[in-house]
Amino acid sequence: MQPYTDTADVAHFIGGKTERGTGDRTQAIFNPATGAAARRLVLGEVADVDAAVASAKAAFPNWRDTPPIRRARVMLRFLELMNRHADELAAIITAEHGKVFSDAQGEVARGIDVIEFACGIPQLLKGDYTEQVSTGMDNWTVRQPLGVVAGITPFNFPCMVPCWMFPVALAAGCTFILKPSERDPSASLFMARLLKEAGLPDGVFNVVQGDKVVVDALLAHRDVKAVSFVGSTPIANYIYETGAKHGKRVQALGGAKNHMVVMPDADLDKTVDALIGAGYGSAGERCMAISVAVLVGDVADKIVPRLAERARSLIVKNGMEADAEMGPIVTKQALERIEGYIASGVEEGAKLVVDGRSLKVPGHEDGFFTGGTLFDNVTPEMRIYREEIFGPVLACVRVKDFAEAVQLINDHEFGNGVACFTSDGHVAREFGRQIEVGMVGINVPIPVPMAWHGFGGWKRSLFGDMHAYGEEGVRFYTKQKSIMQRWPESTEKGAEFSMPVAK
Repeated sequence: MQPYTDTADVAHFIGGKTERGTGDRTQAIFNPATGAAARRLVLGEVADVDAAVASAKAAFPNWRDTPPIRRARVMLRFLELMNRHADELAAIITAEHGKVFSDAQGEVARGIDVIEFACGIPQLLKGDYTEQVSTGMDNWTVRQPLGVVAGITPFNFPCMVPCWMFPVALAAGCTFILKPSERDPSASLFMARLLKEAGLPDGVFNVVQGDKVVVDALLAHRDVKAVSFVGSTPIANYIYETGAKHGKRVQALGGAKNHMVVMPDADLDKTVDALIGAGYGSAGERCMAISVAVLVGDVADKIVPRLAERARSLIVKNGMEADAEMGPIVTKQALERIEGYIASGVEEGAKLVVDGRSLKVPGHEDGFFTGGTLFDNVTPEMRIYREEIFGPVLACVRVKDFAEAVQLINDHEFGNGVACFTSDGHVAREFGRQIEVGMVGINVPIPVPMAWHGFGGWKRSLFGDMHAYGEEGVRFYTKQKSIMQRWPESTEKGAEFSMPVAK
């Protein structure tokens, strides 16, 4: 696959066409592998949000009234186009995010899973019915779309995370405004054009590029009924509080500090593979990345040397090269932040087993590269344990037994994902029961649920009541209406002043 090399400015998609918008603010979009600015992003203003919301609001009545089977057919055509153009989309992701091409292909595939799920919307929108709930009276419930909804998505999955949101929302009858990350926004326009090609009516799907100006405008706009967000916990908290203040339904997925417990009876070969892939894949820039290995008993002395050997031998280079195992960090600022955490770990007394800092990739000396970093003897008081680093830094914490491992994880403020590697069925069962985390893997390092199950954490990893995609997503983008019906010939005469009861 050829690299993505477009140099055109990236702008908005409003009312079915590309719009430059009303503002004159722009910022560079970098290729992380070269460190060079590849194109520019046009940043939106409040007026651009207003235009997008107006377009979506105008399109809503007809789209809402379109039969669900016809909405599903549009999604089916979009699904076919996404499959046909998957590698082009993956190349766009690698060019702006930096993740290796095979990882970008996997991201697109997981996004496509949700589109496939959304094609079943007629079944998912069925309500409940009770005949003769009272004499001569029937009662049923229906689910109806909210209206104009918005998604604010992160840089680390510029295709997959938007696909957690808009396919379900559109299939359910909502109209949608996407505010993608400023760091890798081109995927959003690519998908917008495919939706139009699939026959989606103009105005049903819109994209407004931008920064906090756009986010705040979406949160405050009275015609935006719901907001979905994925990102860091401080911003998720802000989105949740601000959106709720303005009367919106909010689903805000926040940060993570995902642990993997390694029991003494675990298969060490599979465990090492799992930790290396889950810790350093996508340069650790995943909300489900394993960033803490919880090593139980004497397994620590066996596994740390093997992790060190593998971390040192990671193939780090431009993500479009076929043998690359890890690409660059998304921005120079993110690279500096990650390497600052490494310095903090050293200062606080953790043992730096492998230092990935100051890595230079031949031919890409100006790229935003760092190597895999491995710490041992990390303690819960250290910043590298408490805070989300979002980079290729794996921290090993030693504990004496299973109970201490569970307590360590349950005491952490985040509860996004977790894994346990063991050969003991009882340990696996108790881990699943006792752990206070939203997504759990048993001998599965990255337990991202499939499209029909839904994604979401616990504690300060999720603000709101409903997880992303799956049936939870359908509930999020719709509201239930209960209808009770009785016809005149069965109506009793006279006023009733008491609470109605079944008769």
